[in-house]
Amino acid sequence: MVGSNIKVTFLGTGTSQGVPPIGCTSEVCLSHNPKDKRLRSSIHLDIDGISIVIDAGPDFRYQMIRAGINRIDALLFTHEHRDHTAGLDDIRPYNYLQEDHLDVYCTQRVLNTFKKQYHYIFDKNPYPGIPLIRFHHIDNKPFEVRGIPIIPIEVMHYKLPVLGFRVGNFTYITDANYIAEEEQNKAKGSRHLVLNALRKESHISHFTLDEAVDQASKIGAENTWFTHMSHQIGLHDEVNAALPYNMQLAFDGQVIEMPF
Repeated sequence: MVGSNIKVTFLGTGTSQGVPPIGCTSEVCLSHNPKDKRLRSSIHLDIDGISIVIDAGPDFRYQMIRAGINRIDALLFTHEHRDHTAGLDDIRPYNYLQEDHLDVYCTQRVLNTFKKQYHYIFDKNPYPGIPLIRFHHIDNKPFEVRGIPIIPIEVMHYKLPVLGFRVGNFTYITDANYIAEEEQNKAKGSRHLVLNALRKESHISHFTLDEAVDQASKIGAENTWFTHMSHQIGLHDEVNAALPYNMQLAFDGQVIEMPF
C-alpha cells in the first residue's frame, strides 16, 4: 500500500441515543453549535477509491446521504449492539446501484444476531427486494478487504468482546472500557487513533474522558480523536480547550487524511 492515502470521515460521533437524546434540555442539547449534534457512531474510509464503512446504526441512511457516499465496497461491524447494526436493511440501494451483493465482515456472534434480527435475509425463499449480502467471517486475526490489510483489535465492552480495527496508520476503537496490553500494542505507531469517551463520570462499559486520555497516552498516537460521546461529555469547544494538544473531540462530518 506504499503511496496510498486514507481519508476518514466521521459519519457519527454520538452514543446509543445520539445527541441530543429525545426530550433533553441540557446545555449541550440546546447548543446551537453543530459540533454538539451527534449521530450514532460510524466512520467511512476512502483508501485510493476503495470505500469502507465501519458500523451501520439507526442513522445509517441519513449518514450516507449527508456524506454523499454512493458506493460501499465493504461494511465492517465492531459488535452486535443496535446502535451499530440497526441500519443493515438500508444497504439495499447499494445492491441496486452496484448491481451486486454487499460484502459484510463480522464475527460469528454478530452474524448469529443478524440471523435473529434480520431473519428475512436468510430465508430459503426470500421475499423480493431483501438486502443482498455476502457475509465474511472475521475474528481477532488479520484479514484483507479488496487487498487492503486490516488488523482487528479486541477490546472489552464490559463483558462483551468488541473489535476495533487498524488500517495502516489509522486505528478505530469504539465501545471499550478495557484494552489488554497485547491489543494496545497493535495500535502503537498509528498516526491517528479514534477512541471512545462516553462522558466524564464513571460508566460500567465505556471509557470516561479521563480514562480515554490515559489510554490514548499509553498507545501514543500522534493524534487522538474521541468518539461515541453522550451529551454528558460537555460542550464541544469547552472540552477541547482543556484537552492535551494532540487529543480532541471528533465531530460529525469531520474529515482527516493521512498516508496509509
